[in-house]
Amino acid sequence: MSLWHGRSKGNKAGYQFFVWILRSFGVMPAYFILRLVVLYYFLFSPTSSRKIFHLYHRRLGFGWFSSVRKLYRNYYLLGQSIIDKVVVMSGIKNKFSYHFDGEENLRQITALQNGGMLISAHIGNWDIAGHLLKRLDTRINIIMFDGEQEQLKEYLNNITGKKSINIIFIKNDLSHIYEISEALKNNELVCMHADRFLPGNKTLTTDFLGSPAKFPAGPFVLASTFKVPVSFVFAVKENDLHYHFFASGIKNYDYSDRSKANQEMLRDFAAEMETKLKAYPEQWFNYYDFWH
Repeated sequence: MSLWHGRSKGNKAGYQFFVWILRSFGVMPAYFILRLVVLYYFLFSPTSSRKIFHLYHRRLGFGWFSSVRKLYRNYYLLGQSIIDKVVVMSGIKNKFSYHFDGEENLRQITALQNGGMLISAHIGNWDIAGHLLKRLDTRINIIMFDGEQEQLKEYLNNITGKKSINIIFIKNDLSHIYEISEALKNNELVCMHADRFLPGNKTLTTDFLGSPAKFPAGPFVLASTFKVPVSFVFAVKENDLHYHFFASGIKNYDYSDRSKANQEMLRDFAAEMETKLKAYPEQWFNYYDFWH
């Protein structure tokens, strides 16, 4: 996965333009303009397009033309997810609706008074999921790579506020581990993606879509280190204005053998991720060779 460096595409001017459209005209006109932007990436991003096309055609078994259509829609839904994130987290008026599956599982975790790990993937829109978790009446901590350009990150922070969630950035000095520990001691939820890692990070391997694949060890090691309950969560888009949130039942592992627990946790997560990917194939925003 050395082709991924923790940074997102786009620039501050592009975000500012779409925010102006959203505030002036609403979501649907922004989606219309987005199609022109998506066409550029669809035509002129051969490296990332080749990887996601391989996923559809080789791994999921779609035909050639179907895979091309899904490739375009994947780029389009990625753009929508960024727009939706800005809309929801900055309080811009919208008509989004939501359906929750498994909210009771997350409330059960908070009732245990021991904190909990929510493990997810870049399937659907995690920023929307994090925002929706406000309804749990507990602090949400999202762990992420600090890979955005400084000006862009500052701009996004200003328009979204992020008042309801706490971002914990992964740092080389490992200070983020202490922040995570403190959050769990305070019975807070810690959320982390488990489908991307940077070069040099520790990994675990399990079968995924028919072949061995590497996953970041971090989320699973954290759960077993702090001995907390786990839930796998996803927020996927079912039409332009409707999201479906999923939270699996609580996973309690035998942490007396951490290595075994980590591997079992990974297998469960990979199976859950595979199920969601087959149901919503255009919503895994993965642009490198996951099996390399």
